Amino acid sequence: MAEKEDSQDKKFMARAIALAQIGVNANAGGPFGAVIVKNGVVIAEAHNEVLQTNDPTAHAEVTAIRRACQTLKSFQLDDCILYTSCEPCPMCLGAIYWARPKKVFFACSKKDAAAVGFDDDFIYQELDLETADRSIPMVHIHDEDAMKPFKLWDEKEDKKVY
Repeated sequence: MAEKEDSQDKKFMARAIALAQIGVNANAGGPFGAVIVKNGVVIAEAHNEVLQTNDPTAHAEVTAIRRACQTLKSFQLDDCILYTSCEPCPMCLGAIYWARPKKVFFACSKKDAAAVGFDDDFIYQELDLETADRSIPMVHIHDEDAMKPFKLWDEKEDKKVY
């Protein structure tokens, strides 16, 4: 059984890598591809589309997650597996944790990505800094009304927690 799963994993990873190449050849964005699988069936796939869409969030993983969630009509990827051609960046990692797939396989490492100009290490470093010390100024504006939506959410009896 493990051998069959391994060959399936390799097949889906090969598709993620092929999608990365397709995206590069189309000048759609960086060399990244992702495939989301549920019960052995591809639910969604994507390559990086940042340049194609002028959307800095159109990374392969985020785009595949959006498509999979639409297909499944769910905001979570229960029992899904994500195959990505490269170790996810901080944004994609956040999206992955919010989507909650059961497993993630990746091919290239973040060091491999850094070697060709995709160095996300500075973002990891920024996350550890106080907001006032980050390279993009982030200023807290205190507003009494800002807590009203949180209070509404907290008191909402029919909310769907996610």
